[in-house]
Amino acid sequence: MLTTNGLSGLLDAWDASPWGATSGRAARHNRDAQAARRPLYSPEERRRRDASPWTLVQGVLAPIQFAVFLVSLGLVLNFLASGTGLATATASVVVKTLLLYTIMVTGCVWEKVVFGRWLFAPAFFWEDVFSMLVLALHSAYLLAVFTGFGDGQGQMLLALAAYAAYLVNAAQFVLKLRAARLDEARGNAGGVAA
Repeated sequence: MLTTNGLSGLLDAWDASPWGATSGRAARHNRDAQAARRPLYSPEERRRRDASPWTLVQGVLAPIQFAVFLVSLGLVLNFLASGTGLATATASVVVKTLLLYTIMVTGCVWEKVVFGRWLFAPAFFWEDVFSMLVLALHSAYLLAVFTGFGDGQGQMLLALAAYAAYLVNAAQFVLKLRAARLDEARGNAGGVAA
């Protein structure tokens, strides 16, 4: 018979998640385990991140994409509420999707430069996984529009699903940016104390 610790160890061995918190195991980690976790960037990865022009590209594209998202969301919701403005709402979702493709491609280049992998580097594994869903939903929207599949309302509901996934993904990246800043602050505090 497996004890709680035995079952926990077995599940941990099968769990492919690079972070315990993403799979609900955060409650088992004590303060010492949190302090001992690997920082988001190694010193060499941080150096490559800071030296890469792709870091600036990502930093510029992300808020632009978010601003376009907000405008587009308003246009989509307006169409769904009033039934008018389909062409404008459609154009805004297409522009948002093109920006998404741009940030995904440049993000892959950034990840390759910093981590040596085009996608799914351990530090951004779950963000990249969810990005694939976001990309799939936006691509499904484009396919629906360009093939004439469904009516305007159905297409806009698909756009809303894509936008909901995008919001979750954006929150993942904001939280990751915050974690990186906290890691750097801990590293700087450790350097001062040493």
